[in-house]
Amino acid sequence: MEQIPKPGGQERMTEEQIRAVTVGEPQVHGGSIELVSYDPRWPELFAREARRIAAALGEQALAIEHVGSTSVPGLVAKPIIDILLVVADSAEEQAYATSLEAAGYVLRIREPDWYEHRLFKGPDTNINLHVLSKGCLEIDRMLLFRDRLRSNQADRELYERRKRELAQREWKYVQNYADEKAAVVEEIIARVSAEGRERDAAGCAEQASLHRRRV
Repeated sequence: MEQIPKPGGQERMTEEQIRAVTVGEPQVHGGSIELVSYDPRWPELFAREARRIAAALGEQALAIEHVGSTSVPGLVAKPIIDILLVVADSAEEQAYATSLEAAGYVLRIREPDWYEHRLFKGPDTNINLHVLSKGCLEIDRMLLFRDRLRSNQADRELYERRKRELAQREWKYVQNYADEKAAVVEEIIARVSAEGRERDAAGCAEQASLHRRRV
């Protein structure tokens, strides 16, 4: 059961750790990873799930976002729709899990030690529904990474090359594959962050220059 790649500085999940956070028995993959070309139906599948989630949770759903590779036009991906659901407090499981389960979603991952992350599978479409709390740092990282891949061809191609390389290997659990992608994810996020700091510094310098000309 694949989760979100953890930041590159963290250790890769062991089988014991995977079993500890999985609700039920972990699904053994035991092979290479199937990557498929971008499918223009993926945004439609996301939109359908978003409507179903919103109907189930109402105001409890603070945000519902299409994330992961299927949210990036032109990028190869596993044919699984990744969805980010933001709630007030993901640790308060009963506040949202009962409603999601009534709508057909099944809880498969519970990670109290990693942002209280929860993962549900969908009732019909193959999805990963990630639940995080409002204000969680991982939300900004996920959206930053998605938006960077959508807007920057070089980083999109870099990420795709790494995905293709890793997909050819044999993996007992899909999570092992996800963890191995963490380094390139961190590389791209670090580059975006550095560019943001440079823009901020340039903006401050320009404001200072304008101030000096006025005085």
